[in-house]
Amino acid sequence: MSVSTFVRIRRDLHQIPEPGFAEFKTQRYLLDYLEQLPAERFELKTWKTGILVKVAGRNPKRTIAWRADMDGLPITEETSYPFRSRHEGYMHACGHDMHMAIGLGILTHFVHHPIDDDLLFIFQPAEEGPGGAKPMMESEEFGEWRPDCIFALHIAPEYPVGHIATKPGILFANTSELMIDLVGKGGHAAFPHKANDMVVAASHLVTQLQSVISRNIDPLDSAVITVGKIEGGTRQNIIAEKARLEGTIRTFSTDSMTRVKDRIEALVKGVEAGFECKAEIDYGCGYAQVYNHEEMTLQFMDWVRGNLPDVTLVHCAEAMTGEDFGFFLTEIPGFLFWLGADTPYGLHHSKIEPDEQAIEVAIDVVTRYFTWLSDQQA
Repeated sequence: MSVSTFVRIRRDLHQIPEPGFAEFKTQRYLLDYLEQLPAERFELKTWKTGILVKVAGRNPKRTIAWRADMDGLPITEETSYPFRSRHEGYMHACGHDMHMAIGLGILTHFVHHPIDDDLLFIFQPAEEGPGGAKPMMESEEFGEWRPDCIFALHIAPEYPVGHIATKPGILFANTSELMIDLVGKGGHAAFPHKANDMVVAASHLVTQLQSVISRNIDPLDSAVITVGKIEGGTRQNIIAEKARLEGTIRTFSTDSMTRVKDRIEALVKGVEAGFECKAEIDYGCGYAQVYNHEEMTLQFMDWVRGNLPDVTLVHCAEAMTGEDFGFFLTEIPGFLFWLGADTPYGLHHSKIEPDEQAIEVAIDVVTRYFTWLSDQQA
């Protein structure tokens, strides 16, 4: 099939973004497409709203896996597309529509042009939250087809089309959600001495949290605490009984993640004592760092330089981005790379419009790489 088919698929998927573990229309769309392919060439399993597709090799000695994520984000779209989201308040603002179209393109190529090794295509739900990779890995369905190596990509707005970027070792950070609920005593704004004001307590806590990184983490390490949302109070003349902070923690080492959480818990206990209130911490879902297998990544980078003259390879720096593909890499060797998509708006922005020419680039790179990789085992 022509690559334009996969651009059309991307546009169809762009119109039906869905939250994690609720990708029902998305799953149905993917299954309808797969039903058009020669059934004798692959096997298929579903897991929750995800899909696993195993394409048979000619003389398999191992299984090579490719992961594409499926879910959208709770963002109201503001693009200029004629194929904008039909789901109010949801948008494919992180490129998962492109990831799925690329995955189908690679899969379709190998259905018609098999290599020696088996291939496993993983359409994974809930990457944006609460995290689909870890429970999918633990599933019986995945265990039956567990691959020997695994790969993925993510679109990168800052790189031009025709550029791919990666590095051996850590690429994306460890991440954890952070939610803190404070409960004190409400009251009339005119009588603050008869209440415990949780807006004031929350304000003190936000300020204290900003000292954790600067005074508890090695300056040669990297970590971030961001409080992105504060809720508290009901109106201007009522002292707030409750307040809630929501944010994220990101670190480049697991030791630093532990240290940051220990300090947050100590600060929260101090706020409880200082403001005579109760507090609860919820770390929500956390993602493992994306740690690219060093030897395989360097081998891939050398292969790109030697075999793809039309592709520009960038040895990039690590980023504080989070990606639950990291869970796969904790147990299965492989790597993730950035795919240039050339748009002025960043990931998770309501106006992001990735260049669709990147779809063709990705399908070509990965199909050629997998063919070469399989030949190395012959």
